[in-house]
Amino acid sequence: MLTNPSQVIIRNQDSLSQHKVLVLNHEADLLPKALLDVAASVDALALDYHHYLHLAPHANTKLRCYFGHDLPHQDPLEREKYDTVIVYFPKAKPLAPYLFNLAANHLVPNGQLLVVGENKGGIKSLVKLLPEYFATGMKLDNARHCLLFGSHLEGSAPAMKLSDWVSQYQLATPQGEISICNLVGVFSEKRLDLGTELLLSHLPTLSGRVLDFGCGAGVITAALLKALPSLSLECVDINAMALASCELTLAANGMTAKVYPSDGLAQTTGKFNGIISNPPFHDGLASTTSIAQNFVTDSAKQLQHNGIWQIVANRHLPYSDIIAAEFGQLKVVADNNKYKLYYFQHK
Repeated sequence: MLTNPSQVIIRNQDSLSQHKVLVLNHEADLLPKALLDVAASVDALALDYHHYLHLAPHANTKLRCYFGHDLPHQDPLEREKYDTVIVYFPKAKPLAPYLFNLAANHLVPNGQLLVVGENKGGIKSLVKLLPEYFATGMKLDNARHCLLFGSHLEGSAPAMKLSDWVSQYQLATPQGEISICNLVGVFSEKRLDLGTELLLSHLPTLSGRVLDFGCGAGVITAALLKALPSLSLECVDINAMALASCELTLAANGMTAKVYPSDGLAQTTGKFNGIISNPPFHDGLASTTSIAQNFVTDSAKQLQHNGIWQIVANRHLPYSDIIAAEFGQLKVVADNNKYKLYYFQHK
């Protein structure tokens, strides 16, 4: 089943006839595979690991699938070029200029740019957002509550440099001041959000192998390592920009940890002495508890004897019942008017 934006692209696929196509920020469907009905070849870059896992089993000689904030390449000056680049307008609007710059670096001169997105997701502002090296965006289709815009590359775009898209700032935490590196599209308030502050203000005594689930830009990881530098920390997230941010944050603080993508806990292995999280509860534009529910269920299986599990969550989200069901007990260590801090020790 194709998502609504993908259905709009299929409605307009004639413009891709025998094109070499690159799809950026694709969704959890098989649109890149479907485009092989008209395109000569398709490469697909997912910034969401779940989306990548959905498509990757269908890779073949004409369909290459990648996950990350960029395509793999040897030399930035010798990037692979495409006749058409399709961009799914991102849910995080600040990520859009990054994707346009990436698209421009992979387009042949006068190459075609297609941008699709849901009406409620910010796509209506596309014409104002397109950089000057693209021609003015033209509306090509309006269907399935989505818009499709077309443009073409008419100028020279700046080379892609990750450093151009990161903001670095100092953050005060209960463990001391840390440097945070935040890439566009990654949640950050440039101050400690109330949930993370509650978590870090009541850190349990941790040791050994510890998992930071949904690591984001690495705030919790850096604070943990500042307080307990001997920890063997693993940081997982589903978002490529978050993982890259976390790696930059670790480097900025002279710290080391294992950073890798995981769809929930599926790509983690073995058991942990500690699992800490301010878990994500948004999937795209919708709020969902399924991510956290699966996280609780999987955590119960991967916590060592005497292992410590602690998460902070919005008060209005119904975590209490599932935590009690999985762990057999429920302890609220601290709370405020917005968040609760849940704690469990595996006996």
